[in-house]
Amino acid sequence: MSGLSRRALLWRGAHLGLVLGGLGARAAWADDLVLGQPAPVAVLHTLDGQSLSTADMRGQVVVLTFWATWCDPCRQELPVLSSYAAEHAAQGLRVLGFCLDAPQQLAQVREVAATLSFPVGLLGRPWLGAYGRIWRIPVSFVIDRAARLAYDGWADPHPAWTAAKLQRVVDPLLS
Repeated sequence: MSGLSRRALLWRGAHLGLVLGGLGARAAWADDLVLGQPAPVAVLHTLDGQSLSTADMRGQVVVLTFWATWCDPCRQELPVLSSYAAEHAAQGLRVLGFCLDAPQQLAQVREVAATLSFPVGLLGRPWLGAYGRIWRIPVSFVIDRAARLAYDGWADPHPAWTAAKLQRVVDPLLS
């Protein structure tokens, strides 16, 4: 699938979401994500061949972030998130970056990933189990140390990370 057709697919998904009622229709793409309840397990297959599962990260705070090289808001938030992740790694923060680019864009993905402090992998298809169809990017989810969902990016009308938002959402979980 070309990058253009992937963009068209994501746009159609976002458009369909608006037609079905916007964020209220998120159940069409995701199981019922409930804050404070156990977070669905996610597995990142990294560019260097590792498999990282959130099931193995209990006791750490985990941010799942979904992005693409052609997504300008994603490219703006990635350096902010990368810096924050590096600064807070010793406190038990893990960030997993799921890229929605097609395998044909692997060179561009690797170029961006080389600038990040966290592991990256290609999602392969715009769907991640109970997190649903990834129809809007950037979008992120945060899992607390007890493996509970602490932040649901589908419920946030402004899902891109900023330094202030990371401090507000993630800092309390690291304390």
